[in-house]
Amino acid sequence: MPAQFALAALLHVLPRPSQVEPLTCAGGSTAVPRTVTVKFDGAARAELDERWTALGIGKLEVVASEVAEISVRRDASLPPQAYRLLVGPRGATIESADGTGAFYGAMTLAQLPVRLGGEWRLPCARITDRPALPWRILSDDVSRGPLPTMRYFKERIRTIAAFKMNGYSPYMEHVFVSPTDPLPAPLDGITPSQLNELAVYAAQFHVALIPEQQSFAHMHNTLRLERYAPAAELPHGFLLAPNSPLSLPYLSRIIAQELAAVRNPPFFHIGSDETATLGAGQTSSYVMQRGRSQAYADHVVAMNRLIAASGARLMLWDDGIENDPGILRLIPANAVVVNWHYGAERSFAPYIGTIARGGFDQMVAPGASNWNEIFPNVQRALRNESTFIREGKAAHVLGLFQTVWHDDGETLYESTWYPVLYAAAAAWQTAELQPEQFARDFPAAFFGTNDVEYAHDVARLGAILTSLEPPERAESDPTDVLFWQPPLSGADFRADDARTVRLQAEAVESNRYFARPPLHANAARVMFLAARRYDLLARRFQIAREIRAMYADAAVHASQDAETTARDLRWCRYWMWELRDGYEEIAPLYAAAWKYESRDGHLASNLERYHLAAQRAIALSDAFYNAGVRYALTKALPSFSTVVSPEAGASP
Repeated sequence: MPAQFALAALLHVLPRPSQVEPLTCAGGSTAVPRTVTVKFDGAARAELDERWTALGIGKLEVVASEVAEISVRRDASLPPQAYRLLVGPRGATIESADGTGAFYGAMTLAQLPVRLGGEWRLPCARITDRPALPWRILSDDVSRGPLPTMRYFKERIRTIAAFKMNGYSPYMEHVFVSPTDPLPAPLDGITPSQLNELAVYAAQFHVALIPEQQSFAHMHNTLRLERYAPAAELPHGFLLAPNSPLSLPYLSRIIAQELAAVRNPPFFHIGSDETATLGAGQTSSYVMQRGRSQAYADHVVAMNRLIAASGARLMLWDDGIENDPGILRLIPANAVVVNWHYGAERSFAPYIGTIARGGFDQMVAPGASNWNEIFPNVQRALRNESTFIREGKAAHVLGLFQTVWHDDGETLYESTWYPVLYAAAAAWQTAELQPEQFARDFPAAFFGTNDVEYAHDVARLGAILTSLEPPERAESDPTDVLFWQPPLSGADFRADDARTVRLQAEAVESNRYFARPPLHANAARVMFLAARRYDLLARRFQIAREIRAMYADAAVHASQDAETTARDLRWCRYWMWELRDGYEEIAPLYAAAWKYESRDGHLASNLERYHLAAQRAIALSDAFYNAGVRYALTKALPSFSTVVSPEAGASP
């Protein structure tokens, strides 16, 4: 039936449209329309071409006449960003009040084709849709290691636009290559021309590029340099002293140059979070005189003076305000407070209420829970996002400011799509987005396949992370930390838990080994990489336990059974060789994943960790060999702690 076909075809569209009315046409479906006029939105056509070519439908044909199978009409009665999409026997019509709404109608159309009987078909339907939150912004940390190439920056922008996000905010501490102050930036940093290129490119896809320049704390990579060190609160520290004669001129230059590159952005984010050391060093007298809150507010007011002429609204993080809501009486009334909280709390209403009572616009900023982890903590991220966004919509906040962080410098952007797109869909949809429904929609919407194992594998990777958290501790070491611990640490990890982790990881590895989805194939490869790293992590726990057992067995037989003792020592070597090979095998996979998305800068230091880990395993292998040589000569077996001394690469 037509209605059933329409609902089936729309089952996996992200975000889900708010209203769908099936229309009558033969068989309930129509052929995929293939022509657009020359006036059709060029970015929308690029998105459709990219997706439909990957699926095998093919590119659109541009016709000179005004008659085409996909047409766009203006309807001033619709609100901004809203659209109406009609699909019938003669093609598709998109109605909207503005170009952004027309683009979003095309993005829904892009996801509609369904393969039936060897042919791509569209449901006949009338779809009416609009966003619940006017702003849906992705904030990407580009300062703590991974720094996207221009190609990947653009891929990231196209992808968020395809899922109806309308803002992209690169989080910058020191990565902007200032023409006047270039030294803080990495040698492959973001130049003014590159920032301008990104802003122009994003605008084509109806995405505003929103600079986020730290201006208070998180300034160590500037303050480490001797010419800027006198502006540090504490020696070569973390916080820029607002009363230093160096601070305001430096920030004036940087912000002016970024605003020249990104002309007339709607917002400019000044960071200003985590300023706990304010008053602890050279500003102590200044803070005592002005008061801590006034000193903080003075900085915000000064930054607003630098930004106001551009027409951008100042944005700042909320943690200082949550500590002292009185700051709201001291800062510009048009500032937008970005409310960031990343835990799986029952409610974020108290934080939202603090800003709302002050009369300020705000955005809710959940997190992807990817920082310091081999793969994001998806369960925590979705609980955080679901509650925060739901309560934000109820409070009529200005928008979503979804965050992705790379604190330890080795996590990958491609691993974050699942929580990022969940947040994007939740912020667009009026109805609450159920995680179970999102899991069913994600494979088709993102990877272009109906293989539900993609979503199951995301869940498996999340379950692995959860199982690595010891139940007796509220907080555990992040999985990146666990992965790099010495070879023989973790022997107390329960054998059953290690086996469970490995079976889950190997299920993902098997599913993704040959996987080449039509869309975002590299994200699937990053899932394989995460599973392979988890597998080796748990195997290292097993190796630590098994080697201790083998050495203990060697000690038991040392006085009577030289053959058994020699065998046990030989196996200890083999297990270390296995661990060596595991690290060296993963290193090129990680390098390929990094190079797909980021500039080379920080890659060498991350790869060095793989090689050092392999060297530790080699050193331990040699130590067990030397123990065997000593035993053969003296029939005396050294103690285990002597063999695996720190010099051999492991703690006892």
